[in-house]
Amino acid sequence: MFENLKPQPADKILALMQMYREDPREQKIDLGVGVYKDANGVTPVMRAVKAAEHRIWEEQQTKAYTGLAGDPAYADAMISLILGTSVPRANIAAVATPGGTGACRQAFELIRMANPSARVFVSNPTWPNHISILNYLGIETVAYRYFDEETRGVDFDGMIEDLKTAKAGDVVLLHGCCHNPTGANLNMVQWQEVVNLINDRGLVAMIDIAYQGFGDGLSEDAQATRLVAASVKECLIAASCSKNFGVYRERTGLLMAVSADAGQTALNQGTLAFLNRQNYSFPPDHGARVVTAILMDEGLRADWMAELEEVRLSMLGLRRQLADELQRLSGSDRFGFLAQHRGMFSRLGAAPELVEKLRVEHGIYMVGDSRMNIAGLNEATVPILAKAIIDVGV
Repeated sequence: MFENLKPQPADKILALMQMYREDPREQKIDLGVGVYKDANGVTPVMRAVKAAEHRIWEEQQTKAYTGLAGDPAYADAMISLILGTSVPRANIAAVATPGGTGACRQAFELIRMANPSARVFVSNPTWPNHISILNYLGIETVAYRYFDEETRGVDFDGMIEDLKTAKAGDVVLLHGCCHNPTGANLNMVQWQEVVNLINDRGLVAMIDIAYQGFGDGLSEDAQATRLVAASVKECLIAASCSKNFGVYRERTGLLMAVSADAGQTALNQGTLAFLNRQNYSFPPDHGARVVTAILMDEGLRADWMAELEEVRLSMLGLRRQLADELQRLSGSDRFGFLAQHRGMFSRLGAAPELVEKLRVEHGIYMVGDSRMNIAGLNEATVPILAKAIIDVGV
């Protein structure tokens, strides 16, 4: 049997990480990996996470299974964090998942089960694993224009024009905030226009929200997701705690199915639980329990929010510093978009051969489409990156 297996294409980001590790140069910069790093290059355990884990260690009496949907308290806490009071709780079915990737996978499984002919419209570009999973499941994808290579902002006219080709029942996959890989985001007026189009054409909205709190603030980053959930007939929301709680390896995610008809919730909940059973039975619990403990304790929540704000402001400061340094070196404001983007990532807009020159000549590692992780920088490395960008001719 095994001889019939075929080699799978290598993950470009993981391959880039391996190249970085093998590079003997002392002065090298990793802007490829998608995790937050502090000024010392460390992905820290957040203070509130450590405190919550200590509390759980002291108080937890069992490691027995929770349930197919995970701990209900976790779902309640996360729904409150993401949706606030924008949608009645009775209208929301939810299950814990192994990270945001697990949430996306289960959402795609549900789409295929509910409407096998549905196409999923994805932004060009989007997180590569969206397309990889959809292709694996045999779900047709359609790219819609999103990133404007000239302005490095959103090509909103092109986006709307492409979404107008969607048919009733098709799914529109949207990034709730901090678009990955571009960093370019819709404003609320544009979000409202997208919502109107979804309703007018009978489409289904799916939101992937993986960076809440990394952009403009916890509530601000949830604003678009809340608008969509409150305005459409039904939607799917895949959420991740990896970044904003720093629990990457704990695989802590949530999938929500929101319906304007509360009478649909029981069926939706049962379907989500069924899909969990088919794929992994019970979802991971430790990270979910940590997140729940933080969100339900006033002191832990306040400390978590304070540290998350420090992280957010740090990335904004690095963006501003890089944009300013590039303006100084280039004598133009063509890199001003870097300060306008939000989240961990920005797409520089450099051709693949220039990205390769950055790696070979300067030891700067970023994904081939020129996506760079702003959190991979610090105050000392920003000038090094800026000079290299100008030197290679971006």
